[in-house]
This record gives sequence, structure tokens and C-alpha cells, in this order.
Amino acid sequence: MEILRVEKLCKTYHTGAIQIKALQNVSFTLQKGEFAAVVGESGSGKSTLLNCIGGLDVPTSGKIYLDKEDLFSMDETKRTIYRRQNIGFIFQSFHLISELNVEQNIIFPLLLDHQKPDKEQVNEILRLLGLLDRRHHLPSQLSGGQQQRVAIGRALITRPALILADEPTGNLDSKNSQDVMELLLEASRRYQQTVLMITHNANLAAGADHVLNVTDGILRDLGRLENETLS
Repeated sequence: MEILRVEKLCKTYHTGAIQIKALQNVSFTLQKGEFAAVVGESGSGKSTLLNCIGGLDVPTSGKIYLDKEDLFSMDETKRTIYRRQNIGFIFQSFHLISELNVEQNIIFPLLLDHQKPDKEQVNEILRLLGLLDRRHHLPSQLSGGQQQRVAIGRALITRPALILADEPTGNLDSKNSQDVMELLLEASRRYQQTVLMITHNANLAAGADHVLNVTDGILRDLGRLENETLS
């Protein structure tokens, strides 16, 4: 089942008289439960692509449909609410709230929507992340790898249709990078969530179902690995 459709997406920035074409007629689709990696050089347009898909940046032209909803036909308020409920974000910097413990950081998106966290769901995510014994620790009491796991848990807690991960292993060593990749793959498989991840790491990209390359704002689809978990 198709969960994301990007059609002829363009993003142009203007610096004085200079035009910078960050994205040029980008089109692709992702299926429910698919794990896709976006690769490319720094400055190629990868982060701009994720920001547009996540509704954090407005494209110059083109369409983005998430679960058949046109993101940019919504007004800004509706898009913000829709994004919070349907898209999970994982960044290179963890963006944890220093005054909140592990469990509180994870459930924070639910509290923003005045939802009561499901205790069993929270425990399941903590167990998946290997953080059950760290649930009451503050971010300052965690390693970098553990902090990134908390950020992953925060992205998972609303069970979003799409998770966008922008270099989620960029600040981690090779062991923690592999652990994070395995956690994202497990989440994709277990919850049938679609993951779109930017990475410079060829080994991590090789573990994805679907690889996309962005060069100078132009996207090339490098192909899919057919997987029986996709529907």
C-alpha cells in the first residue's frame, strides 16, 4: 500500500539575484512498512527534501501526499497538527528536553495532543529500545547512543505513518550506528511504519529496502529490494 507520493517537487532559494535550485522535479513513492535510504553528497538537497516531506519547509512547486492527504493543501495550523500526529522526526542532534527523564521525553508528543499515554505501549517501546532500566534517567545521565534511542522512542510513540531520520547516526560511533539502524529496521517491521533516512554511511544504506540518490537537487531511484513484509 502506498503511503507517500512525491510529485515533481521543486525548491528554489533566492540569494540576491542568485537562484539556488535545491530540488528539481523530484518524484518517487514509498510503500507502507518500507525502509528507504537517501544518499548523496553534502549540499545535494537531501535535508531540503526531508524538510519538505515533513512539512517543515514549503516547496516552490510540486505535490506531497502522505496517506493520500495533500500536505500543502492544508493551512499551516492544520499541517502542524497533521505533522505532529502522522510524522515522526529523528535528527542528528537528539533535541531531548534536559529537564525531562527518558520516559517523559518519549511521551512528550502525546502530551502535546492531550493524549493519555498507554502504559503497555510505553513499556513495549522502552523494551524495544533497551531502556527499561533507564526510564527515570535524565538525558545528561545517558550515553550518546542511549540519547538517540530516546529520540527514536519519541518518534515511535504516536505510531506515525512516516518516520523521517536525518543522519540519525551522524554523532555516533560505528557500534551505536549499527544498533540505531537495527532499531529503526525493527520498528519498521514490527509496526509497519515507513522510514525515510538520510545517511552518508554506505553500509547503513545497504541495509535499506529502497535506495534513493540525490545529486544537485535531482533524485535518482536506485531501486527496491522486494520484501515480503511490504504490502
